[in-house]
This record gives sequence, C-alpha cells and structure tokens, in this order.
Amino acid sequence: MDEERWLSAEQLAAWKKLIAVVSLAPGVLDAQLQRDADLTHFEYFTLAMLSEAPERTLRMTALASRTNATLSRLSHVVSRLEARGYVTRAPCPADRRATNASLTEEGWRKVVATAPSHVETVRARILDALDERDVADLDRIMARVLTRLDPEGRFLPGD
Repeated sequence: MDEERWLSAEQLAAWKKLIAVVSLAPGVLDAQLQRDADLTHFEYFTLAMLSEAPERTLRMTALASRTNATLSRLSHVVSRLEARGYVTRAPCPADRRATNASLTEEGWRKVVATAPSHVETVRARILDALDERDVADLDRIMARVLTRLDPEGRFLPGD
C-alpha cells in the first residue's frame, strides 16, 4: 500500500492562504457590487461576459461555461436580469433548439456604469498588492491549476 502523502509546511501555508483568499474575495466583491450597483458578483460577471461576446450575445450553454455555472443556476440569474431589462433571451437562429442570451442597451449601460468601481475594488483589494511579475506569476499559476480542475476547458474565462 502506498504511503500517505502529506503537505509540506510550505505547501500547507500556501494552501491555507489560497483557501482564505477564495473564501474572502467573493464577499468583498459582492458587497461592493451590491452597494454600488445593486448586483451580485455573479450577476455582474454574467453581464460582463455578455458584454465581451460578439454582438453581446452568447448561447446559454456558452454563457454557462464562461461563468462556470450550471444551466439551472444561470437560467435563474438570467431571469432576474431579464426582469430588470438587462438581458433578453431568444431562440438561436442557427439552431432553434438552443437559446441565446443577449445584453440589452440598458444592460450595456449598467456594465459601463458599474465597471469602474468594480475594477477599482479588484485593484485595491487584490491586484495592487502585486507587482507586474507577481501578476504574471499568478496568471501562469492559475492557468496551470485551472487546467487540472477543468481539463476539458469548459470554463473559458478569456485572456
């Protein structure tokens, strides 16, 4: 039988810090977005992914991949965003069985209005603690970890 593999002291220290960041960051981002834009972080991320898509439209399945959400969760969020006038859904012209989500003009204005304070929060609370080399290292490290967690490449955060 193989011997148990334990974390080294250095690995354990790094792991605990990663868990702390993963636990704390969503609350920080949600609080800022709720306060400044009356959006959850997931709602904003959904709008942002649509804003970056060609014609600000994605199939729901592609949007689910880009937001790392189940179709069920995404459908509930898109329903809320539709009710607020930020998103519309329609059958995909290329495949009527699929559904497209599109950012409305009001949704685009919401993203444009929300982005500056959100970016400032991301910078102030996370990225400004790093120098350029740290950011490059973080990108490289997260890409390697993401490859292990998502070997099929379903979660496509973009570059």
